[in-house]
Amino acid sequence: MSVLPTVPLGPHRISRLVIGDNPIYGYSHFNQLLSQHQSGFHSTEQVIATLKRCEEVGITAWQNTVTDRSLSDLRAYREAGGTIQWLCLSTGRWYDDPSGIAEVAAHGPIGMAPHGGGVADRCFRENRLGHLRDILKRIRDTGTLVGLSTHDPRLLETVESEAWDIDYYMTALYNLRGGREEFEQRFGYAPLGEIYLREDRDRMLALMRQTSKPCMAFKVLAAGRLIGSRDQIRSEFAYALKNSKPTDSLLIGMYQQFGNQVGENAAAVADICRELSG
Repeated sequence: MSVLPTVPLGPHRISRLVIGDNPIYGYSHFNQLLSQHQSGFHSTEQVIATLKRCEEVGITAWQNTVTDRSLSDLRAYREAGGTIQWLCLSTGRWYDDPSGIAEVAAHGPIGMAPHGGGVADRCFRENRLGHLRDILKRIRDTGTLVGLSTHDPRLLETVESEAWDIDYYMTALYNLRGGREEFEQRFGYAPLGEIYLREDRDRMLALMRQTSKPCMAFKVLAAGRLIGSRDQIRSEFAYALKNSKPTDSLLIGMYQQFGNQVGENAAAVADICRELSG
């Protein structure tokens, strides 16, 4: 079995493949039916089984959005002996009320990040970067690592140019709001669903290479739009890994109902990393 390499994240080490939670909790980015299908499959027992499979293939970190359900699953997984490290992503509620950050930190994440679209990117659009910095300071005050999630490369450029107190970034390879706005400007009406522009990928990867801080690339497979074959999936993984830093990771949602995505993805990332280092 291929062994996943690890990279430093503050005082911790995480695998270069991190499991996300969109498929687990029904955030399909496709439609309501697929979302219901995903969430219906993922009982607490299935979540634990998926995470245990991650342990077997060397995935050492799980990023999820903090909700009552995800915290309940986290507790159950830990009570079952689970050892995967937890990376906390906020909901959009932190934009209006960040007072619960300390309470969330009590559950033992190794890092916490305000949500990209619902908090960080919104602060950027509304020119409330002071508010965003206050949220990040609240995270710093808990003693956990400070993360920043964003879909918008302009926010990453701003944060880097001003040397904000950040430990790691979560970087979307596709700017969903930007894609929607570009579509509307070109055609004069709203698109039917999310828009994924290839140009976004290279811009964000270039910024990931420029920062010295570790990045976790997400939306690598365009929220499931690039999974037509194992070769296509491997090609997308390889492109992201080749065009980012050796200290960066891929954050991928995985869904075990119809196959062994966890094992196949871990093997692909391990093989690609070995090729790049060899």
